[in-house]
Amino acid sequence: MPRLSSRFSAFPVYPLAHIPARKKALVAAGVDVIDLGAGDADLPPPAGAVAALQAAAEVPAMQRYGFGLGHVPFREAISGWMQTRFGHRVDPLTEVVPLLGSKEGLAHIAFAYLGAGDVAIIPDPAYQAYLGGALMSEATPYVYALRPRTEFLVDLDEIPADVLARTRVLYLNYPNNPTAAIAPRAYLEHVVRLCRERDILLVYDNAYSEMGFDGYVPPSIFEIDGARDVAIEFHSLSKTYNMTGWRCAWAVAKPEIAGALTKVKSFTDTGQYLGIQAAGVAAIESWGEFVPRNRAVFAQRRDAAVAAFRANGFSCESPAATMYLWIPLPEGIASADFCDRLREEQGVIAMPGSGFGAGGEGFFRISFIQDGPRIAEAARRAGVVLSAMLAAEPRSPGAHTS
Repeated sequence: MPRLSSRFSAFPVYPLAHIPARKKALVAAGVDVIDLGAGDADLPPPAGAVAALQAAAEVPAMQRYGFGLGHVPFREAISGWMQTRFGHRVDPLTEVVPLLGSKEGLAHIAFAYLGAGDVAIIPDPAYQAYLGGALMSEATPYVYALRPRTEFLVDLDEIPADVLARTRVLYLNYPNNPTAAIAPRAYLEHVVRLCRERDILLVYDNAYSEMGFDGYVPPSIFEIDGARDVAIEFHSLSKTYNMTGWRCAWAVAKPEIAGALTKVKSFTDTGQYLGIQAAGVAAIESWGEFVPRNRAVFAQRRDAAVAAFRANGFSCESPAATMYLWIPLPEGIASADFCDRLREEQGVIAMPGSGFGAGGEGFFRISFIQDGPRIAEAARRAGVVLSAMLAAEPRSPGAHTS
């Protein structure tokens, strides 16, 4: 039997890996499953994107390799949107990198900037692509626990000086998955200043930039003075346009940084299907009309989710952004135990905080990706499990939520 590499052995179990099989088994057994696990809404994408993909399928030239260049109108649409949305002008040919979903780009950028002995600062809990990129690059991850005491922000002033001295990459994601936290402008200014002083690449995952509520408008990192020197920002069609399975996204950075990611990708893929990039153009062109309507649906679902979980014994904040509630559990209840019981006993799929990293223990995440009545029923079932676990003795070990 061939021996696995030490690099591979360092990978944790991916938090969603076993969920699809268990969901399929539960459905086959006749269970009424309510899936609030993945951030994968039950809403349709823009009709124009579907029509553009259908039309592209009939065009012979669209069936060829896209390579790194891809569909130039897609690059141009991205450039125009970045200018309209954030006031940040980018060159479509040298400062935009089309991606097969932002996940691969977030991991691949590490290959250009990290190696043995280097440090990548990784929020914990976090999207596992950050950790994956660092581990595959044989760098040393420095995991920083996101907790309520820092408002779920990475406080760089708490990181030891010797770690900062070896840090080459900092991953940040605000609005944040899974905690739904947002970052104040003063915080982002401090981060950019420190990254410039220490020559650290700031990898800014902005997948939820169009999911702000109650008047909150998430910024681009490029709205911060000096960010262009050190940052690369990632965007995706997945959440903004309900196009998760299409795997279409992009990164934006100055030519030197964008070019580094492009070079890495030239060894790992030959580009997104051109027809999907054409659909991406149509999606972006629908932004002004589609996104406000879509966001209003999520705002209604957020309000329904907050009310329902509070009514069933949970304490949770109303998030200013994202499609998630990050819900604390009582001390002594482990998040994996709670979510396992919720799934197996009540047919509700939620994500344990520990699945996103040890720093997430004491919380679980639900995605408000179904309508209000289904969310209310999921919350009712979650309350049944919570009550049973609180009544049981002895209680399973868990972490305090402070």
